[in-house]
Amino acid sequence: MALKTIMQEHQRLVILRLLAEVPGFDLNESILQDGLIAYGLDISRDGLRIQLDWLAEQSLVTLHTIGTTRKAQLTERGQDVSTGRAVVSGVKRPRAGE
Repeated sequence: MALKTIMQEHQRLVILRLLAEVPGFDLNESILQDGLIAYGLDISRDGLRIQLDWLAEQSLVTLHTIGTTRKAQLTERGQDVSTGRAVVSGVKRPRAGE
């Protein structure tokens, strides 16, 4: 598996987990970008938007535009994927106990 694919799968899982950690299950893209960087998954704003679009296509998040920024909200399916209860190809599956 190519490193780019591994990074994308990790980024997608971390986005879902960050959303699962907050009341309301939603964050704007600036906070998500900072969260990914804090986990060692450096990503540009454009790269983050590509990942958010992909997650929305899989019905794992819904996206809302507020002014010039976007906000992602976790769906029930996204929450299940973030905990490993559901599996989606393209999102890293968490290890047991994570």
